[in-house]
Amino acid sequence: MVPVLTGCGTTSSAEDVTVFRFAYASNSQPVKDSMARFGEMVEEKSNGGMRVEYYPDSQLGGETDLIQLTQTGAIDFTKVSGAALEGFSETYSIFGIPYLFDDEESFFKVMEDETITQEIYESTSDLGFRGITYYDGGQRSFYMAGGPVESPDDLVGKRIRTMESETAVRMMSLLGGSAVPMGSDEVYASLQSGLIDGSENNEFVLVTAGHGNVANYYSYDQHTRIPDIIIMNDEKMDSLTQEEQDIILESAKESTEYQKEVFNEAIENEKQEAQAQYNVEFNEVDNEPFRELVKPIAEDFANDENFSELYQAIIDAQQ
Repeated sequence: MVPVLTGCGTTSSAEDVTVFRFAYASNSQPVKDSMARFGEMVEEKSNGGMRVEYYPDSQLGGETDLIQLTQTGAIDFTKVSGAALEGFSETYSIFGIPYLFDDEESFFKVMEDETITQEIYESTSDLGFRGITYYDGGQRSFYMAGGPVESPDDLVGKRIRTMESETAVRMMSLLGGSAVPMGSDEVYASLQSGLIDGSENNEFVLVTAGHGNVANYYSYDQHTRIPDIIIMNDEKMDSLTQEEQDIILESAKESTEYQKEVFNEAIENEKQEAQAQYNVEFNEVDNEPFRELVKPIAEDFANDENFSELYQAIIDAQQ
C-alpha cells in the first residue's frame, strides 16, 4: 500500500520556507546525484526560501505509484521513465519506437528542442502534472542468462522481460521473442528462477541492481533510448510566483546538464565492475537486422494522424 502524504509543499511561517517533496524509485548513483543537485540549486537560487525533501529508493512505491502521487499532489515531484508515462499519455509512447534516435548526439538534439519537448511535457496537463526536464536514460540493449544475442535468431522463442509498454511488447514480438512485461524490481528473481531468459535495459542494472549475477551476457543491439522525465504537480507549480517557477525550471535544466556530464563515466565504471564481479561479457552487435524487423512500428507512428507531425519533427531535428 502506498503511503498517503499530507501537507506537501507547505510554507513554514516560522522559517518562511516552502518545502517540496520529491520521491523516486530505485536509481543509479549519477541519477540520484543529479536529483540532489536539483534540490541544491533550488535552495541556492531561492536564497533558502525553497527547499526540496527527498523520499528515495521506492519508499513511497514504484514509478506508477509515484506518478499517481504527483498527479494528486501528495508529492510535488518525481522522476520516472518516459515509458512509465505511456499509461497516462499516449504521446510518451513515441519514445518507445525502436531506433528512433540515430545515436546519443541525435537524442540530445531532440530533447533540447523545446518545440518538441514542450508538446510532450504538456500532454498530461489535463491530468494534473507536467514534465519539467529530462535525464538521459541510456541506451537499452538485451542481456541474457544463457548466451549472447548476436542476431534476432537468438531471441526466437525466448522469454524476455520488457517494460510495461505496448510498444515494447510489440517490439519483442517482431523480433521473435516472447515479451514478459514486469516491473524492474521483479527481474532479478525472474532471471534467477528461469521464469525469463533475459531482459533489456541499460548497463546500470548489471551491478547496481545485481542482474549481472544471474544474466552475464550483455549485447549492444541498442534498440531504444528512452528518456527519464521529472514531472511536477500542476497545482503546486501554478501556486508559485513567476520568479519561483523560473527557479524551479532553471534548477531542473541545470540538473540535466550535470547528469549529462556524469552519466557516461558512471556507465564505464559500471561495465568494469560488472566484468570484475560477475564476469559479464559485453559484445557488439550488427543491429541492422534488428532495425529491419522492427520498422513496422516506426511506420505506424509515421502514418498515424495523432503522431505523424511529432514523429517527423523528431526525425527532422536529428538532421
